Amino acid sequence: MSGGRTMQTELLREDQSRSPEQRPRPQRSRTDCPILLSPRLVLRAPHEDDIDALAHLANNANIATMVSRMPHPYTAADAADFVRRAKAGTIGKCVYAITKADNGAFLGCCGIEPHPDGKTAELGYWLGEPYWNQGYATEAAQALTDMAFRTRDIDQIDARCRVMNIASRRVIQKCGFQFQGSGMVDSLALGGMMSVEWYRLDRKTWVSLRSWGGMR
Repeated sequence: MSGGRTMQTELLREDQSRSPEQRPRPQRSRTDCPILLSPRLVLRAPHEDDIDALAHLANNANIATMVSRMPHPYTAADAADFVRRAKAGTIGKCVYAITKADNGAFLGCCGIEPHPDGKTAELGYWLGEPYWNQGYATEAAQALTDMAFRTRDIDQIDARCRVMNIASRRVIQKCGFQFQGSGMVDSLALGGMMSVEWYRLDRKTWVSLRSWGGMR
């Protein structure tokens, strides 16, 4: 994986040396998912070294019942399969491990997935329970949102949270997303449907918030 990350860094360095007019239009591939840095975090591709921490943190009903695609119990085999599918791009085009910048600790995952309409992307994230209520989810979501609008020709980003998930709702709102409606989605952990709220951030609002400093 280190060779892949080195190649990705070189591609980024080469791209940043060009003027905006010279830069190629982004392609929907893993190489278009750059390593993201924020004040306290590094967002990078998941790899095998994450499997133990991923399995430990994800095997938590308090997390699984709040997201739609996570099974419970969550085993090391599930974690290994997740890393394999993230590499292959079968989960989503941009899946990130959320890690601490100072010591590399694995905190959780986030990702951005394009919709078939080509103009909308979906934001998702989860953090291990020991790292809740410390602002990490907001920091990761902001970094991912900024990357998506800067590198993709999209008009808006959607995010969903379970109706009872107050903390996730707060993260979404801090990032400038606006409530659109509510609905039902399948939950692997619950073995049925769960009610969710749907939020959206459009490009115009994002630009305004960036200009006003409203997202920092």
